[in-house]
Amino acid sequence: MMKMILPVILLLVSNVFMTFAWYGHLKFKSSALIAVILVSWGIAFFEYCFQVPANRMGYGVYNAYQLKTIQEVITLSVFVVFSALYLKEGLKWNYLIGFIFIILAVFFIFKKW
Repeated sequence: MMKMILPVILLLVSNVFMTFAWYGHLKFKSSALIAVILVSWGIAFFEYCFQVPANRMGYGVYNAYQLKTIQEVITLSVFVVFSALYLKEGLKWNYLIGFIFIILAVFFIFKKW
């Protein structure tokens, strides 16, 4: 059971770092571009410290397609929380419809046919 959960937890932590690396600078539009690039790289380092082990541990428990699907669902989940709390952006109905389609993709990826 832990072999299934640990990669997901590591991917979750990785995505928190990734989201801040990719989008955290949007609140600092007056900062120099080179500065936000360097800060983003520094944050991304920690993302990789969790993401690479997550994929190494997860591969074999999940196949590559399943790992990527888990990654995308986590990415969107983290991003929704980040956008609402950090960027103060609302969640619109059409975004929710798009997420429903992604959930359908999860069904098809993980379904044993």
